[in-house]
Amino acid sequence: MVRAFFPGSFDPIHYGHIDIARRATRLFDELVIAVYDKPLKSLLFTPEERIALVTEAFADEPKIRITGYSKLTVDACREVDAQVIVRGLRVFSDFEFEFRMALANHRLDADIESIALITHEEHTFISSTTVKEIAMLDGDVSSMVPPHVHLALKQKIGSMVERNSPNPPRD
Repeated sequence: MVRAFFPGSFDPIHYGHIDIARRATRLFDELVIAVYDKPLKSLLFTPEERIALVTEAFADEPKIRITGYSKLTVDACREVDAQVIVRGLRVFSDFEFEFRMALANHRLDADIESIALITHEEHTFISSTTVKEIAMLDGDVSSMVPPHVHLALKQKIGSMVERNSPNPPRD
């Protein structure tokens, strides 16, 4: 049995992630989607919220398991007995980052392979950062994320706006 590990922050999960994961299930016996809880970037959703959104996105996929992690990716791979790290490539600039990461992971554990799947053309412009920015500016992201993620974005951004709104003056 070959188990693959698909790590990411998934903040939020979008159709590009979903495309890579579903295609990976055709190549491997099991795919562990691993939500990293401490990336060096600003997050909108908590780790628990991101895990819940990813879990709902793949509720119909028996070959996919969702987990969270907060350690080196290769250590998390060893913990779940994954032999392969799956990554997605959208544009050429992704290649340099993923190439360096694959080399670093190989240096840390030469028994864990890295594989990059090139996204389908219709997803090349989608990133979690783009989705969040459009959503925060009240743009329509319904073609980029599943309906439950779209709703979660609206609720999260709405609660942020509510918290940051000054109280109206009272008479």
